[in-house]
Amino acid sequence: MQKIVFPEGEDDRIKQASIKIKEFADVILLTKGSIDERLEEAKNLLKNNKADAVITGATHPTNKTIKLALNFKKGLISSFFLIDINNKRFLFADCAVNPNPNAEQLAEITLQTANSAKLFNITPRIAMLSYSTKGSAEGEIIEKIQKATEIVKKKTNLIIDGELQVDSALIPEVAKIKNSDIIKGDANILIFPDLNSGNISYKLIERFANTKAIGPILQNLTKPINDLSRGCKIENIIEIAKITINQLSQSL
Repeated sequence: MQKIVFPEGEDDRIKQASIKIKEFADVILLTKGSIDERLEEAKNLLKNNKADAVITGATHPTNKTIKLALNFKKGLISSFFLIDINNKRFLFADCAVNPNPNAEQLAEITLQTANSAKLFNITPRIAMLSYSTKGSAEGEIIEKIQKATEIVKKKTNLIIDGELQVDSALIPEVAKIKNSDIIKGDANILIFPDLNSGNISYKLIERFANTKAIGPILQNLTKPINDLSRGCKIENIIEIAKITINQLSQSL
């Protein structure tokens, strides 16, 4: 079985989750030394092919996870959250890594997230979110979203539309009124223009809709390195471990 390293092996949530995770992956729990030493040990285990993936973040900020991930980047790193709500699955990106991506970076985030949708057998229907729908407002950030949308359209045949307000992306009746006739209010991938909007949105939904946000799942790495929220629960850790194993299978 493939090996997942947990640098926070002393955390009770990690220890309890590892019991279930051992059913589908080998688990390496690191407990000695400071967290920085353990993250360094995890990096070396990956580099020396003694482990296949790392999951961390239960006791430290996301920036430490990203710092580790930078050692295994293919190019631009981004992230997504998996949101289950109203019997439907959504991918939200980027809600954890890139503060203010330019048009080219936003397009790359979109392509990475569309590729990650394969992990969940989701056919991407992508909404490039904004405070404007199809030119209903003007501004530099809107131009960025429009440009990113065009870049993706030129590179792929993905189902994508933008710029869209979130109600146009998710509500068919509103989409019809606002002439959003590609997605038709049925988006399943929501691309946010910046980290502020993405991070705020997923946390609002998680808290007020009483649903779970799984992630952030990092993208565009040579080996999976995924982050845990410091408020994570045992079931969150198990879910991310399953996704991590799927990432490994996808890369084979």
